[in-house]
Order: sequence, then structure tokens, then C-alpha cells
Amino acid sequence: MKSPPTSSRAPRVADKQKLENQLCFALYSTLLGVNKVYRGLLREFDLTYPQYLVMLVLWERDQINVSEICEQLYLETTTLTPLLKRLETRGLISRRRSAEDERQVIVGLTEEGRALRQQLKHVPDCLGAAMGGSLDDVVELRDKLTKVRSKLFQAA
Repeated sequence: MKSPPTSSRAPRVADKQKLENQLCFALYSTLLGVNKVYRGLLREFDLTYPQYLVMLVLWERDQINVSEICEQLYLETTTLTPLLKRLETRGLISRRRSAEDERQVIVGLTEEGRALRQQLKHVPDCLGAAMGGSLDDVVELRDKLTKVRSKLFQAA
């Protein structure tokens, strides 16, 4: 692992090893809050947050390979497969082997899965409202986090 770059600026925190000064804890605990909000929004649809993410991927592109879903969601197949099984049991998706390559599994939306998109169109706005910021604030934060994620994956 590379040493962090040195800076001529003085640190803004007195004790870098205090929990409240950790970026990782700020991100982790914020994600817990995000998950709580989503849990409330998705409960009536009997959908978990990770299942919602899978549905978002499929609403963008139906009939997609499992490995492509894994790539988009930064998940391992062993994590995604149980999610897909539950969504299939619910009647929201179907899975089938690719005719071209039997090793590949193609995931597609059912009519019920497509209809769910309309029922959940309010969710992004509700999360923004729960954050107490404007749409511009939410977009700015998302863009910053996306850049941070990209840099972290490059450094890992």
C-alpha cells in the first residue's frame, strides 16, 4: 500500500484516530441512514434495498447477463444469486441460460417487474427530501462520491 501524500496544510482534526474523525465511519453510518430510509420506502413493496438496486439495473437494461449486474453493483455472484432467486420467486424477474453460452444466465423483467418501476418512481425524490437538500445538493454529493469511489478502486 502506498503511503498517503504529504500536504503542507495543517490537519483539520486534532486526533486522526478518533472515531468521529474517520471518513470511513462517516460514510458507513451515513449508509446506515440511507438504508433505513429505503427500508421504510420499500417495505410496502416487500423489496429490500439490494433488490431495489437490481431492479434499477434491469429497468435500465432488460435481459442482461448476471455478470453484468454484478459488475454494475460491485457484487460477487455469490451475493447476487440469492437476491435474484428471491426476485424470481416474487415474480419480478425470470432467469434463463443463454442460448449462445450455457454458462451465462440472462436475467429479464416480468410484466410485474416492469410495472413495479412506475410504482416506485417516487423513491429517489423521497430520499432527497429525507436528506434535506435540494436536487442540486443531491446531484453534487452523488458526483463527489462517484469520484471518490473511482479513486479508491484505482488505489486498491
